Amino acid sequence: MPLRDKIETDYKNALKSKDKNKISTYRLILSGIKDLDISNRSGPEKKETDENDIKKLLKKMIKQRSESIEVFKKSNRNDLLEVEELEVSLLSEYLPKLLGEDETKKICLDIIEKTGASSIKDMGKVMGELKEKYSDSIDFSKAGGILKEILNKK
Repeated sequence: MPLRDKIETDYKNALKSKDKNKISTYRLILSGIKDLDISNRSGPEKKETDENDIKKLLKKMIKQRSESIEVFKKSNRNDLLEVEELEVSLLSEYLPKLLGEDETKKICLDIIEKTGASSIKDMGKVMGELKEKYSDSIDFSKAGGILKEILNKK
């Protein structure tokens, strides 16, 4: 089932079960998708919104909520923190599972070896390779930290 259809089906189920938190999150997702549709139709390169566009949107939404979670933790706003964490878990359901830290580190080491990266100056080259091959399965904020650590030691 296409991602958009799955989200719409889950939204309808949330409406039936009257789950207010899920309903509001699904509405945010669906309005984001509609915005994507509009920008894709009116942009210089007219195209249909595809699965990758929706995945990018979901990743962006998760990143925004993760930043909010950090702020709420620092200011002890547990009420808002719970809402954001719930939204992140709901959004994450539609994305492939990300690799853990050990797997990410192993992949980073492999790509550093393949590309011959020897210093922090080569980080862009390594990140480009990571994005090309592992765009759906790696958390790039984690990968960036791992790469900096490894390349600074060289």
